[in-house]
Amino acid sequence: MFTILSRIFHFGFDNFRRNGWLSAATVAIMTLALLVFAGLIMFGVITNRAAASIQDKIDISVYFNTNTSEDEILNIRQSLQGLSEVSNVDYISRDKALDIFKTNHASDPTITQAINELSTNPLEASLNIKAKNPDQYAAIAQYLSSSDLSQYIDSVSYTQNQDIINRLAKIVKGVESGAIVVIIFLAFIAGLVVFNTIRLAIYSNRDEISIMRVVGASNSLVRGPYMVDGMICGAIAALVSIVIAAPITYFVSPYLNVFIPGLDIFQYFYTNIFQFFAYELLFGVVIGGLSSFIAVRKYLKN
Repeated sequence: MFTILSRIFHFGFDNFRRNGWLSAATVAIMTLALLVFAGLIMFGVITNRAAASIQDKIDISVYFNTNTSEDEILNIRQSLQGLSEVSNVDYISRDKALDIFKTNHASDPTITQAINELSTNPLEASLNIKAKNPDQYAAIAQYLSSSDLSQYIDSVSYTQNQDIINRLAKIVKGVESGAIVVIIFLAFIAGLVVFNTIRLAIYSNRDEISIMRVVGASNSLVRGPYMVDGMICGAIAALVSIVIAAPITYFVSPYLNVFIPGLDIFQYFYTNIFQFFAYELLFGVVIGGLSSFIAVRKYLKN
């Protein structure tokens, strides 16, 4: 078994070396496919960070009637925190709401004077609710509309934010679905390139393969070297794509940080570089080996 495997790998490396330009062209095409694959992973990170940034600015504000006691509001807050859809619930008392209002309008003397002349606090206590996912706000709003809670609630801001929340949920789902489609398409293109390259290599070595079959070589011995050839192309393409992606992410990172504060895409890439290489290597080797297997299998059937 060890002898057979060593011969398969030896002939596989020979095929890669002898096919020179064909191997180089295959590596180049697979490198482009893997670069786009890495770009899609990065784009997914950027999109998720952007969506998270937008989601942090979206919440449901629940305003309570002025005669609702603080204990009742805190009980409602506790019940909301027990929901699986809820990420965080902030309580803003009437006094705190008034302080925030005064701070936000400190530069407007007319409003400041009007507030100071009021004998009572006109503002309502509220709860600011954040969901774990944008598409979960509808379930939270439905929970708040129950008869047990609605008697204490004056208004809920979900209807004002509903369009933004729904659009955000659609964008996140659309990007995820689109990325999967593109990855499948790229895998098909890369596999097709490797398939045709191996077919050309088989055609140029058809006499050698015929002799191997005449002397009794098994299909695995004939197929193995070409699969190794394809996997070598995929492995080299993975390494080259990582080397090319590193400087690209370095130069792009400052521009992305302007649009999405706190996002350092180069730091993310550098921190997860081995994970990126593992994904690229797996993608390249599987596509190269599988395409080679199909190409040789089709030839051996003829």
